[in-house]
Amino acid sequence: MNTKVKKSKAENPLINALVILACCCYLFPIYLILTNSFKSRAEMYENMMALPSKLSMKYYIRALDKMNFMISLRNSVIMTVFSIVMIVVLTSMTAWVLARSADRWSRFLFGVLVATMLIPFQTIMMPLMQEMNWIGQNLHIQMTDTLPGLMFMYIGFGAGMGVFLYHGFISSVPISLEEAATIDGCSTWGLFWKIVFPILKPTTMTVIILDVIWIWNDYLLPSLTLKSKMNRTIPISTAKFFGQYTISWNEAMAALVVTIIPVALFYLSCQKYIVKGVAAGAVKG
Repeated sequence: MNTKVKKSKAENPLINALVILACCCYLFPIYLILTNSFKSRAEMYENMMALPSKLSMKYYIRALDKMNFMISLRNSVIMTVFSIVMIVVLTSMTAWVLARSADRWSRFLFGVLVATMLIPFQTIMMPLMQEMNWIGQNLHIQMTDTLPGLMFMYIGFGAGMGVFLYHGFISSVPISLEEAATIDGCSTWGLFWKIVFPILKPTTMTVIILDVIWIWNDYLLPSLTLKSKMNRTIPISTAKFFGQYTISWNEAMAALVVTIIPVALFYLSCQKYIVKGVAAGAVKG
């Protein structure tokens, strides 16, 4: 009976039509960006929704040259990879300690970390920049206009969500596994990395995917901290096409396509892991 109901719902033409319509609405902006990246400005202003009369890569070549793509790509990759590695390592260890501690202090720290997820970045961005400038002036540690300084801030902002996701999963893992490893002579360091951390793979992939999409596409924080041309990330370089008085739309569209491709490929290759991570959290939580 249930099989027949599910089959009838799947074959319902109205539901299928609504799904197709929703997909078209979501994909329409991508269609506009892709098609207009091959058009001249005159052709674009004539009809933005029409297909290009010919496929020319000259606007992509201009865009890559103007945005110093290779330098921007290098900066984005270095910043994203290092930040993600540190977020995963630090938040997983922190969540494990907090989950296995039953005292009030651990619960208080966990609550503080989760509460940071509720604070809008716009409310703290000016005090944050003042604090980073103070560190540079008084402690002589350059925190602005440097990739390490930006990574440091990303690690801090990503801590709350990472600890929250790991904590929920670790709480559902039987502590008897750790006790058995301890009896067998496993050290605390080995206990975490050999027993606990491999079990956290679904959550780890979820954290990686969410943070990669966030850090790779982030514009606001890099725009506040990175000033020199050699330190620009891809979102900062792409924004240079949108001037105060003129916008080179075709080159800007080409730059946006190039910007989207790496993170889109990453998400498509890893989406099965985020589904597993959400399903595991729902079953075990």
